[in-house]
Amino acid sequence: MGLSTLLALILLVVSVLTTRSGPQSSLPKPTTPPRRARVVAIEDPQAVRAFQVVETRLKGMIDQGLTELTGEPDAPSAWLSLVSTQDVIGIKVFSSPGSTSGTRPAVVSGLIESLIAAKFDPQRIVVWDKHSADLKNGGFSELGTRFGVQVLGAAEAGYDATSYYESPLLGTPVWGDLEFGKSGPGIGRNSHVSKLLTRKITKLINVTPLLNHNLAGVSGNLFGLAFGSVDNSLRFETSAQRMATAIPELFALPELWDRVVLNIVDALICQYQGEERTHLHYAAMLGQLRFSHDPVALDVLSVKELQSQRKLAGIAERPSNSQIFTNIFNNASLLEIGISDLSKIDFLVSPRTSPPR
Repeated sequence: MGLSTLLALILLVVSVLTTRSGPQSSLPKPTTPPRRARVVAIEDPQAVRAFQVVETRLKGMIDQGLTELTGEPDAPSAWLSLVSTQDVIGIKVFSSPGSTSGTRPAVVSGLIESLIAAKFDPQRIVVWDKHSADLKNGGFSELGTRFGVQVLGAAEAGYDATSYYESPLLGTPVWGDLEFGKSGPGIGRNSHVSKLLTRKITKLINVTPLLNHNLAGVSGNLFGLAFGSVDNSLRFETSAQRMATAIPELFALPELWDRVVLNIVDALICQYQGEERTHLHYAAMLGQLRFSHDPVALDVLSVKELQSQRKLAGIAERPSNSQIFTNIFNNASLLEIGISDLSKIDFLVSPRTSPPR
């Protein structure tokens, strides 16, 4: 076959293929269904009485929430779908507001009981927050004595010089920060990750209260883990704009986000005003525990709940607040941490069905 003949044959084939593909290219391409978030809430009106948590009701709520979220037949199977018995499981709490308005120790007690019932070694369970003093004042130290788990502060564990979040915004390191007392170019530019996360904990469970925060919207999963895990964070906490950038980017650090397997909102009591101060006259008893793999969806629903409760109480919402919170959650979605669009969140509320222990 001559060269001219071969070229003519190639052109003919190309012409046929182009003709065949032309009409198809004008057809609408099949699209992947938009990603959705799933939130499961277990509700038990008997879990809170006169703003006091009834601890014996909680393990059943936790076991049910785990099975409904994961689709596994029982709680041990649900845990094994999330973590292995060789993991060091870090239960991140928000303890600075105390045991009434912060994460409630009774909820964490129920989690630990569920893990131990599933044959997890209590010595491989770490209940932690940024400061040991807050954990003690919040009532978590007793869990170490009771169950044999570790109760540790991220700051007291020290910070890792090789793992950090860098920002052009300079901070002034305070006592306990890795760069405290140092001077020179670049000092105060990094927020270092606690050694608890870089050298000890391999999987994370977020347990946060349904508690308002004036700048972040809610003292929730994003805010709690982001600022609880690093030093030199005060530089971000004075401005809503700074928080809107820093919170999602800190949460997205691989030492944090890659380890998160479960997020739980302690919605037994919803305090919609007061931030870190206990104000039960600005609170409502919801009797819920909310579970999701998606921290953003949980936080968005929490802000919606807080706004609804303020409206019911006749408290006017500042228009600027909604935009501030939206910026945080939208930025988190852009980083693919989770879903911020309420129309893409499936929120399923189930009554507690497990019998009391």
